[in-house]
Amino acid sequence: MINLWTAVGIGVAGAIAGYVIATYLNKIIGRSKLRQSEQKVQEMLDSAKLQAESIKKEAALYARNNLLELRADFEKETKDRRQELVSLEKRLLQKEEYLEKKEDIIAKKESDIIRRERNISITERNLATREEEYKKKFNEISLELQRISGLTTDQAKQMLMESVQEQAKHDIGRMLKQLEEEAQQTAENKAKEIISIAVQRYSGEYAQERTVTTVDLPNDDLKGRIIGREGRNIRAIEGATGVDIIVDDTPQAIVISGHDPVKREIARLSIEKLIADGRIHPGRIEDIVNKTSQEIDKSMREAGERAMFDLGLHGIHSELVKLVGRLKYRTSYAQNVYQHSMEVAFILSIMAGELGLNIKHAKRAGILHDIGKAVDHEVEGSHAVIGANLAKKYGEPPKVVEAIEQHHNDTPASLLGILLQSADALSAARPGARREMYEAYVKRLQDLERLSTSFDGIEKAYAIQAGREIRVIVSPEKVSDDEIPLISKQIADRIEKEMSYPGTIKVTVLRETRASVYAK
Repeated sequence: MINLWTAVGIGVAGAIAGYVIATYLNKIIGRSKLRQSEQKVQEMLDSAKLQAESIKKEAALYARNNLLELRADFEKETKDRRQELVSLEKRLLQKEEYLEKKEDIIAKKESDIIRRERNISITERNLATREEEYKKKFNEISLELQRISGLTTDQAKQMLMESVQEQAKHDIGRMLKQLEEEAQQTAENKAKEIISIAVQRYSGEYAQERTVTTVDLPNDDLKGRIIGREGRNIRAIEGATGVDIIVDDTPQAIVISGHDPVKREIARLSIEKLIADGRIHPGRIEDIVNKTSQEIDKSMREAGERAMFDLGLHGIHSELVKLVGRLKYRTSYAQNVYQHSMEVAFILSIMAGELGLNIKHAKRAGILHDIGKAVDHEVEGSHAVIGANLAKKYGEPPKVVEAIEQHHNDTPASLLGILLQSADALSAARPGARREMYEAYVKRLQDLERLSTSFDGIEKAYAIQAGREIRVIVSPEKVSDDEIPLISKQIADRIEKEMSYPGTIKVTVLRETRASVYAK
């Protein structure tokens, strides 16, 4: 029993001793951590003080630099202002001197005007006096002339008017000839200068394209395959393309007929692909036609984009660009309308540049002037009006729309419209550009000669240079030299009123007197 309590006492004493030792050790460890914490805090305070000093130094340095920069800017601005004031002062002094000189000139002019007015008033009084004297003398002479000649005043006036009329006729002819020569020389020189610059600076390809309406076949056996059993193949082609296929006795060829040049081109390419492929049946035909249509659409769009790139134009609506490309498959008198529009755009831009007009507007009007021809088989009306409506619909400038609408008018209202007519005529009139029927050409020459010989005093008339000039020979006994300008003007006026022709026609009137004597 005693041993048990002894053991318990020993245990309790050990626990108390352990607790005391643990408490003491914790105090020692706590003091060590406190000293470490105090050291860290002191280190942080020292570091913060160093950073504060560094920031303070940097702020002072920045403030000093900023102050120097502000001072330099202020000095520079002050120097510039001082120079401006000096320059302004010089200009004011110059203006003051100029005004003083001008005031002296005006004072001199005023004195001259006063002196001239005084002289004019004196001259007017002298003229009034002389006029009265002349009237008296004129009345006296008139009475004396009536007494001597035995003619009344009215009879004398009639004789004088007839004489003056005859003389005036010759004087008018000479004056008209002189004015015509001067105006023609001035106008021709300026026009030739502008046109020569435009033609020289534009060098287009000499090409005469036409729409192909026949397809060559390797052999005549393919005609039967194109027709197909009971004509189903040819009906499929016609239904898919919208054209008529004519298979006749022409060896190794078939004919494509249709008003739409794009549809004819699709049909031509589709038939060539079917021949190359060898599989000709309705399903394959529809497939080939669809692919060819997509290729043609892409080709037209690329052609339009290429035209805009070559001309340096931007902002034109995509539908107009596509219609420009569509002109690639349109011809007029065997002239390709796409190439013709490019030529007109280049020539018109050069003319506009020479006259100081807007070159971008000129190029737009030139490339779009025949845009109506791309859809004129679908829309009623003239291609000029159709083209103007399309240009207006897709946001083209009003001046461009007006020029397109007026490019076939007799009297265009705008200067751009006049230049567009000239550029259109230049492109159409170049050698090989267009082709007309032989019968129409001959009839035009005959009408030109017939019209010229319808005037009195005309002996013969000859149309030369493919109808670009008419030479008229007059009878020297009936027509004088002074009347030649009047006759040439009358012939030109009749030609303009009664005939239609491309370009211009030069009227040359010749009068010649010959004397032939034989020496025996």
